[in-house]
Amino acid sequence: MKIGFPITVGYGMTECSPIISYTGNRQFLHHSAGRILHKIEEVRIDGAQSIEGKMVGEVQVRGENVCLGYYKNPQATADLFTEDGWMRTGDLGYIEQDTIFLRGRSKAMLLGSNGQNIYPEEIEAKLAMLPYVNDAILVQRDKRLVALLSVDRAALEKDGHATEEAIKAILDDQRKQVNTQIASYAQIAAMEMIDGEFEKTPKQSIKRYLYH
Repeated sequence: MKIGFPITVGYGMTECSPIISYTGNRQFLHHSAGRILHKIEEVRIDGAQSIEGKMVGEVQVRGENVCLGYYKNPQATADLFTEDGWMRTGDLGYIEQDTIFLRGRSKAMLLGSNGQNIYPEEIEAKLAMLPYVNDAILVQRDKRLVALLSVDRAALEKDGHATEEAIKAILDDQRKQVNTQIASYAQIAAMEMIDGEFEKTPKQSIKRYLYH
């Protein structure tokens, strides 16, 4: 599909003024968050573990563009930096070809039954692409992964899926479809609909702590 203008990819945060990595539209690597801007900062992966052949850990940065801390908040400033001066981003990822690949947020990561790291954002992105699904989050219950969904009931009814049984049958088929695309230790055991929409932050991130 042509949209008439180039799309580039970058990764950053306000604390980094605000960019950490960037790639022009002609050098993009699939699933990447851009090449590290070495002229202004350094990036390292802390506490890396081998996940599916990649050394995944927390992305940490330092450089002239990194903030000194939070105004009149020494505790938050102390939490932001490591003892040796690297800023914690809270994002998990790995580096290849001088390029950052993000896997998810450290606070959102789940553990599989055998200790495997599960990055819910990757699975949630697949769920959100499904027909009738507006938003989705993954939660863990007794070592089972359950997908909570905000669905478009009006669209379902328009297509003739008015009963709860019909909707559940569609969601179960979609669950099986998504499970063919993800690792065996990250299989979704069930799909559940919530009433209405998820509560979100001003940045439109789902308030995960409200759902379990």
